[in-house]
Amino acid sequence: MMLIGQKIHILGAGIGGLSAALALALRGAQVTVFEQAEVVKEVGAGIQVSPNGYAVLKALGVAEAVETRSPRARSMRLIDGEAGGTVFRMGLEPQDGERPYLFVHRADLIDVLAEAARAAGVQIKLLHHIENVSFQDGQPVVRTAQGAEAHPEILIGADGLHSKVRAALNGEAKPFFTRQVAWRAIVPTQDADPVAKVYMGDRRHLVTYPLRDRNQLNLVAVQETANWAEEGWSHEDDPDNLRAAFSGFTPDVRALLDRVQSVYRWGLFRHPVAATWTRGQVAILGDAAHPTLPFMAQGANMALEDAWVLAASLAMGDTVAHGFAHYQAQRVPRVTRVIEAANKNARNYHLPSGPVRFLAHSALRLGTAVAPHMAAKQFDWIYAHDVTKTV
Repeated sequence: MMLIGQKIHILGAGIGGLSAALALALRGAQVTVFEQAEVVKEVGAGIQVSPNGYAVLKALGVAEAVETRSPRARSMRLIDGEAGGTVFRMGLEPQDGERPYLFVHRADLIDVLAEAARAAGVQIKLLHHIENVSFQDGQPVVRTAQGAEAHPEILIGADGLHSKVRAALNGEAKPFFTRQVAWRAIVPTQDADPVAKVYMGDRRHLVTYPLRDRNQLNLVAVQETANWAEEGWSHEDDPDNLRAAFSGFTPDVRALLDRVQSVYRWGLFRHPVAATWTRGQVAILGDAAHPTLPFMAQGANMALEDAWVLAASLAMGDTVAHGFAHYQAQRVPRVTRVIEAANKNARNYHLPSGPVRFLAHSALRLGTAVAPHMAAKQFDWIYAHDVTKTV
């Protein structure tokens, strides 16, 4: 399908929306992105861009700009957060040097994508709060909170967890609380090691890795609890609550938490992968299609992959509907498998004290000692995958 001059509307100026806008504009489409915020920005938080996500950034022409702001990861370590000591180590340095694993400040990635999208001719319109999306005679209708109505030729929903486009395609989602809450914070530091450290404990874990010039440490902590917490990243919490939840961890972890001055807390909810991703001239991507729990660090990478596959499929299809159908067929098996792997990691990180944890940690230590190079191989199906060459 010829995309040159094709008018496409995208809801949401996050990682998925901006990546899709750029991928489509580079193929000649006239893309307009609608964002409800007053500026295109992202709250302070870190993400991990693994080689599969980096492949998309490279194909979009923005990898170098992202990498200049982001440390290259050297390794990932699983650590016993209560007793101390490394349980498992996996090298993350690229064997060929071409597709690194990066620790990225989310705001930096948004900045780079937005700048590149605008340079490619994408229009980004702010302060467009979408009230609802519906269908009229099979065509999408978008209504804003201000009462305006639009009838886009092609509509892509990259509007996140509470997507109006997903609701139009599937009805209202019914996520359930996983009985886990998460905190996130950024702590000033100096020349931190480019290592992702996962401190595991009884029904809780904590992850750290450096950002930018390695003068900031991104921190994400997760605890199992019966106390319900609201979904979303913007709910401030008292740092003492975080410190109390991890008071049984090692002195170095407690010392790190003592330096936390501002922290955000949110509940982790499990959303089903959308049954319907496309209808006619409409499609969804990223969190709108498949929200992912943060236990494989693949949320942003899956959104990047979605964006590329959607644009490539649309360009390949005889019609919009055919291209979108191909996109869904390509993506559903992969994101489902990644989500299942993330859910499994949540269980492995939170093993209670006792024989099960002892045996699991012993096996990991033995594997690291006997076959250290095999550790990363088990994740080749994620990291070595390159959608820019396989669509």
